[in-house]
Amino acid sequence: MGKASKIISQARLEDRKALLETEAKTICMEYNIPVTAFKLAQNEEEAAEYAEQLGFPVVLKIVSPQIIHKSDAGGVKVNLKTPSEVQEAYRKILKNAQAYNAEAQVVGVLVQEMAPQSTEVIIGAVKDAQFGQTLMFGLGGIFVELLKDVTFRIAPITQADAVEMITGVKAYPLLTGYRNTPPADIDALTTILLNTSRLVMDYPEIKELDLNPVMAYEKGAKTVDARIILE
Repeated sequence: MGKASKIISQARLEDRKALLETEAKTICMEYNIPVTAFKLAQNEEEAAEYAEQLGFPVVLKIVSPQIIHKSDAGGVKVNLKTPSEVQEAYRKILKNAQAYNAEAQVVGVLVQEMAPQSTEVIIGAVKDAQFGQTLMFGLGGIFVELLKDVTFRIAPITQADAVEMITGVKAYPLLTGYRNTPPADIDALTTILLNTSRLVMDYPEIKELDLNPVMAYEKGAKTVDARIILE
């Protein structure tokens, strides 16, 4: 029984539809979907220690089954550069979580490496009532929200499908290198799409999967946020 099976079974036992970010990222790692390095801290001293291990700057995020939208709850602090900043952010996050939802069970605080800025893409999957698992690719930020510039394919996908999904977005020229933006590693993005396809085919109980943003670098790519919702 792999990690993904154990995590999904445990969530089912606890009657949880939304997986914790730590769980979603652990599943991603099992499927060779690259994610930012992270550790789960239980107190502020541990958070500072983990931040030093991962290397500054870091991001802190609340981990709670009851808090899905972490930013709305004041549960995210970014660009923390010293151990004391990390400890202060840890205390603030817990205080904000308490104010947002006093009933929320806090599992811990995620300490995560801060991925260098780059072109952001979004990779996702949604279970369609008619077509089953459907994959999505788009450029992140305003391209998704404002321009709805995304491509879809029914899973499972082939390598050719994955390449078509990437080259099919209107904003594709941004990924080939634009002005002072270096070109993105298309092979790395293709691999993430193929591995995401494999993951949702292996676990049909996944209703939604969101990798957003994925930072697309000249060499490789990294998932900053991962979200998995079960049926």
